Amino acid sequence: MSYSVSNVLAETGIENIIRWLPMEIDERDLRNRIRNKMIRPTTIPHTLEDLKIEQGIGREALRLAFEQHKSMAVGLKGVQQERTISDAFAQTMTGESLIDLMALNLIIGSGGTLSHAPRRNQSALMMIDAFLPEGITRLAVDSIFMMPHLGVLSTVHEQSATEVFNKDCLIHLGPCVAPAGQGKEGANVLRFHLEYKNGKKEEGIVTYGDIVLLPLAKDETATIVLQPEKGFDVGEGRGKPVETTVTGGVVGLIIDCRGRPFSLPDDKRKRMEMLNKWFASMNMYPGQSKS
Repeated sequence: MSYSVSNVLAETGIENIIRWLPMEIDERDLRNRIRNKMIRPTTIPHTLEDLKIEQGIGREALRLAFEQHKSMAVGLKGVQQERTISDAFAQTMTGESLIDLMALNLIIGSGGTLSHAPRRNQSALMMIDAFLPEGITRLAVDSIFMMPHLGVLSTVHEQSATEVFNKDCLIHLGPCVAPAGQGKEGANVLRFHLEYKNGKKEEGIVTYGDIVLLPLAKDETATIVLQPEKGFDVGEGRGKPVETTVTGGVVGLIIDCRGRPFSLPDDKRKRMEMLNKWFASMNMYPGQSKS
């Protein structure tokens, strides 16, 4: 996002960056802004529009990095595979990715764009948009880009590195519930029942194309019952209910019913309308309110 921002533009293309912007912008103007960032890589956004542009580029940078990682983690022809990283790396046929998003239970974001976002809500949605987690996944960020240094420290003093990692490095954003499946906009996707430790209960239905942010404070636990519609899966199979305990973070509990695979509307105005709706639902930027 600093020295390599031009590489992101070259690899993903200007159209893939524009699709994440919730406002009108001239393509030439956008290219010039990215070039200015390349020339002055250590600058930070000075306006809200600049921030939205940088976070749009950030989504593409994260997506590209993840796609490259998945392309390397593939099955080998004629070789018996071993599960060395839990069940997130599933036994697959030759050439298929070994990464099973439904089996991943924690995603940690690192780097300046995520660690230093003005609001943690922004970091959470950037990670969701880029990695498209499925089922129930905890989200966290590296507080001050500390992970590489702790990796080195772990070779000298593993216990100290682990304690700093857990207590000072990781900032838990909260869990993301994302049913896998596709449907029609406005159709029911997921019925949820959330029961807090203090006895308070919250329930509702989330429709296709919506993202919902529920309060769940850091380290607060709650029991959630999820009942997806027939065509959707939250971890136990299509249409099968899930009951589990979730632990909150600084953002809260996110329910993402925008579909997996996820796609943005082709129509520009519709796309910007949807982006602004999602950003407001996530309390991303000043001046926005939930509709």
